[in-house]
Parts: sequence; structure tokens; C-alpha cells
Amino acid sequence: MYLKLKRCGDILLSCTGLILLSPLFLFIIVGIKMESRGPVLFKQKRVGIHKKHFNILKFRTMKIDAPKDTPTHLLQNPEEYITKMGIFLRKTSLDELPQIWNILVGDMSIIGPRPALWNQYDLIAERDKYRANEVLPGLTGWAQINGRDELPISEKARLDGKYVSSIGVRMDFKCFFGTIVNVIKSDGVVEGSQGANIQHSNKLTKESKIKRIEA
Repeated sequence: MYLKLKRCGDILLSCTGLILLSPLFLFIIVGIKMESRGPVLFKQKRVGIHKKHFNILKFRTMKIDAPKDTPTHLLQNPEEYITKMGIFLRKTSLDELPQIWNILVGDMSIIGPRPALWNQYDLIAERDKYRANEVLPGLTGWAQINGRDELPISEKARLDGKYVSSIGVRMDFKCFFGTIVNVIKSDGVVEGSQGANIQHSNKLTKESKIKRIEA
């Protein structure tokens, strides 16, 4: 019953958002077109409910010659590809606004696990352990407000599973207001080689713990 009410809320809020935010959409569109050539929107294949693929929408924040299907935090020199308008959009998370359309048509929900890239097989497999692939992915979620790009894959999947097992009004409100706080503070956003360094650091920490146990 809650999931049906949640879907009704998604439709109502997404319709309202598209109307109220239309002036902001126009401002962003003009800014993108003035700075760089290419389309305003960026489409990317993502994994939806029951691991079905769909095209997620974002405002384009990178130049058209940027590597495809590679998370930005894994790029060695993201500053070579991210536009000045893109930096602003990413810092404020405004690049995610077109996903309101994905929510309206039923590809996504406002709250849920962030949709994985189609080629993030390790994350998809980890989420299977927690049934996190059995709900609509979201604009934001429990993992997003508890680390975002800083999280190792296993922890991200565990937090997505925590959301699924606790799904309800209280959990959704925690995610919603937690996201507002994180956007203001710009918490958990990691770009470029920093992402690779964090993953390497997480790996070393894990190996260190194993060695201590073995000793």
C-alpha cells in the first residue's frame, strides 16, 4: 500500500516541480548553450527496477568529447572535461533536475537507491544480496546522504539494502531532508583522481584489517 501511495506522491510532486522550476530550467538551458556546443541534456543508460535498463536524464555538465559511461570520480583529469557551468550544476546538484521527468514517467522515484550505470556489474551484484534492485531507483537515497561517492561499493549496497528493509514514510523523510542538508554542505561529492584514491584507500584499509586479524 505504501509503495502505491509513494508512486502517487512521485507523480504529484514531479508535475508540480516541472511547473514551478520551469524558469530555473530555462536559465540553465541558456547557460549551457552559451558556454559549449552540444545538446542541453545528457542521456545515460542506467539500471532500473528489476535490473531493466532506462535512459536517465541530466543537464550536460561535460564537453561532448568526454569519455562515455565512466563515472566522473574515476577520471584522472575531470577538469579537462567539465564545463564552468557544469561545475556550478554539479556543486548544487542542479544537473539532476531533468530526472524529474524520469520520475514522472515511472523510471524512477524521488527516494530510492541511486540507479547504477549499466556496466557497474559489481554494484549491481552487491545490491542483489539486499534486494535493492527490486525497487524503483531514486533521485536520492539513504546511501546518498551517508557518503555518496566516498563509499566503497559493498557499503553503498548495504546502505541501499537498509533503505529497502526500512522503506516507509519515516525513512523517506530522512532521505529527503538529509539530501537538502548535504546539497547545502556539498558533502560526499568526489571528482576525478580523488575517487580513485578513495577506492584505493578503502582497499588498503580492508587489507590492513585482514592482516591484523590473521596476525
